[in-house]
Amino acid sequence: MSQQRPEDALGNQNNPPSFTPSNKHNKNANSIPSFPPKNAHNNAHKNSELNKQETVQRAPSFEPKPRKVSQNSQNYRTQNTGTQAYSEQYYPEQSQRLSQNNASASSFTSKRIQNFSQNEVRPIASNSSAGTLAFRKKHRLLKYLSLLLVTILILVGALGVLSWNWVDSQIKRDNWLTDTPDTQETTWLILGSDQREGEEAKEITGFRTDTILVLTKPVSGHSSLISIPRDSLVSVNGQQMKINTVAQDLGNRALTKTVEKITGHKIDHVAEIKFAGLTNVVNSLGTIDLCYDRTVSDVYSGLNWTAGCHSVDGNVALAFSRMRYADPQSDFGRAARQRMVISAIMKKALSSSTLTNFSKVKGFAKASLDSAILDENSNPGTLLNMGLAFKEATGKDGVTGTVYWTNPDYWVYSVGSAVLLDDAKNIELFDQLSAGTHAPGNVGTLAEQ
Repeated sequence: MSQQRPEDALGNQNNPPSFTPSNKHNKNANSIPSFPPKNAHNNAHKNSELNKQETVQRAPSFEPKPRKVSQNSQNYRTQNTGTQAYSEQYYPEQSQRLSQNNASASSFTSKRIQNFSQNEVRPIASNSSAGTLAFRKKHRLLKYLSLLLVTILILVGALGVLSWNWVDSQIKRDNWLTDTPDTQETTWLILGSDQREGEEAKEITGFRTDTILVLTKPVSGHSSLISIPRDSLVSVNGQQMKINTVAQDLGNRALTKTVEKITGHKIDHVAEIKFAGLTNVVNSLGTIDLCYDRTVSDVYSGLNWTAGCHSVDGNVALAFSRMRYADPQSDFGRAARQRMVISAIMKKALSSSTLTNFSKVKGFAKASLDSAILDENSNPGTLLNMGLAFKEATGKDGVTGTVYWTNPDYWVYSVGSAVLLDDAKNIELFDQLSAGTHAPGNVGTLAEQ
């Protein structure tokens, strides 16, 4: 039973339908149209004279039922001069009412209309279900994107746990740390030794820590990387010796304690890197970029270098870091080049080309861990923090250089030529570095000459 609009209850009059149904696609001219008439929206709002003319020119497919239209209905139609949409009684959703600027006609559904009559055609409500549908679609999209993001985070977290466990299982640890009280900053002692492994260890015994670097990450301020010359004269338990022999003669913790005495601050972590493994570390990255402004042919280290910048493999990088006899600055020059090599390695390892290549990352991690011995408290997290601090220290806002010394050729009986350090000035230097108050740039005696 059809529903009657309020205005229909007032009575009936001879009035044409609000649009002329089209039977173009219907073989039976007397049947009810199976689809919404084309251009129904535009025809619905023509004035009554045009509707009458069209009714005469083209007979409707059904006999119009006379009805009386109330004044309210007439006002409704004349006031809304834009296109108005109509919906059928059995149409499941309301059609969209368009804007007052005649933007576009709302579309009709293709659902078949079974009981179509003029009394069943009425203006839509002012609330738009199409806007609600768009709103729901938008929020469904946001929901799907949120689920995708959560999935990605779960996968990344899972990979992070797996990577953490894998790296942690590869770490070789030894006892390096002392009972010196903690300080707020984080400090790493990075050592490079010539200790051999395998068959070489049988032929060449003993080792020297020829590279000694102190990496400091303050709570705030600039990170720093400071070298301690391998021939620095130190006193351990009343015995004078060069600092590069302390670990071999007195043990790992004795070397850590000696460095803490020079800096006045606690060493939180230690990483010893064997030079023999440096070749594999560089080769795992392919090449690294190094620059040196002197042409060198050194038979001791095997370095043959043309002044300028070059991309080098692991063998050349090792010779570059060992050469000192052909360097006019001798051990100080070598320390500077060793910082260059480590900086170049970290730069390449943290580059986008490396980090986006999982096999290269894994190869670098394995080569690095195979050639390194860490302290007893180190883990993958402290390794990552060390790498980030190293990158900061060797960047434009970092502090690099050497400790201060007063005599580079201080002779001591039973020790030989050694570097005499300026203890008071070094304590002052590391106090500033630990507080993060030192200005960026180069420091040390050579930097001030």
